[in-house]
Amino acid sequence: MDTDSNYDDFALDYVAENESSLLNAYYERPAMLELAGEVSGRRILDIGCGAGPLTEQLLRRGAQVSGFDASTAMIDLARERLGAQADLKVARLGEELPYPNDSFDDAVASLVFHYLPDWTLALSEVRRVLKPGGRLLLSVNHPILYPFNHPGTDYFKLTKYTDDVTLGGEPAQLTYWHRPLHETMTALLESGFTIDRVWEPPYVKDAPPEVVPEQLRERDAFLSFLFFALHAH
Repeated sequence: MDTDSNYDDFALDYVAENESSLLNAYYERPAMLELAGEVSGRRILDIGCGAGPLTEQLLRRGAQVSGFDASTAMIDLARERLGAQADLKVARLGEELPYPNDSFDDAVASLVFHYLPDWTLALSEVRRVLKPGGRLLLSVNHPILYPFNHPGTDYFKLTKYTDDVTLGGEPAQLTYWHRPLHETMTALLESGFTIDRVWEPPYVKDAPPEVVPEQLRERDAFLSFLFFALHAH
């Protein structure tokens, strides 16, 4: 996580939520794995890896995975979870990354870019550490959410905002940057990536009924995150 929100303060509660929630366990993570496809033997960088749930799934599928996160507490939890299976570092998206040029076949960035006001250096660094033709798989808050959840706000303005959430029964705050879709697309294209796919996926149908709100149980999909599959050129 690369954010003004201090995940070190509520790492354990966040991880518990992430492991089993509809949004993470039955929506975002399965969609990211579907985008990744066959990864056996591929070198993958997990950007903002948190406690390592996606890293673990990629390792199970035969990938060689490195991961980094700005939260020391999250990396400590990931090391407890994964041991020596993955190369894990404390580092921050939006700064120089601690990897050589052309190190990875793929990079995955689950729900991390929306913490940044400016994507220029972050995308440049990801492109640098990817091999030519390497893939970046990216998920962010869907841009429609900000004006929907904050009526009267300006969809077209780059805006920093904070949401109040409950983690482990305790209040917490998560701070994001809203950017309109056209600015997201421009940032990706100007950074040297080609967009292969833009996706608004369904949630998985084997989600336990207790994690699916009643109003969603008769629906195949809902809007929360937006996914991109890109490749470096």
